[in-house]
Amino acid sequence: MPSPNPSRRYPWFTAPLAALIFTGLLFGATAASAFTLEEFQFDSPIQEAEFRELIGKLRCLVCQNESLAGSQAELAQDLRNEVYRMMREGQSQDEILTFLVDRYGDFVLYDPPLKPSTYVLWFGPFVIIAIAAFFMIRSILSRKPAVDEDISESERERLRALLESDADTTPEAPTKP
Repeated sequence: MPSPNPSRRYPWFTAPLAALIFTGLLFGATAASAFTLEEFQFDSPIQEAEFRELIGKLRCLVCQNESLAGSQAELAQDLRNEVYRMMREGQSQDEILTFLVDRYGDFVLYDPPLKPSTYVLWFGPFVIIAIAAFFMIRSILSRKPAVDEDISESERERLRALLESDADTTPEAPTKP
């Protein structure tokens, strides 16, 4: 049966070497998948600021909780390239946003506009909270207070007898002088 310890089979393979190899692979994989905005070249700092602002307004269609500026997804990189290409062609931010909304819907915007098709996004949480508050208040108000009912005289006598019989069977504790 082969030994599970690789250092017996390969004396040069030690734990520090394994840790070093693992760390190198981890950093290499991270660096390979990372992106930077440095790959985009602009004619002026104003264009770069507009580009950063625009991709900050757009949602990554894969991640959904990240902007296009912060997403690591391949689709996000493709959309950044598309936005960059459109800006280089001289299209305005409004034209680019219109193109992306026509293609992907209002979902691509981090701050969707207030219109009938987005009322659910804007007002849905408040409606759900109001419904939950209604049912909570209704259940609190519909509770009936617990009423202590008096016991009958026969039940009272029976209880007294039980208590007395229990007192008779309990040994008395010794008293201290």
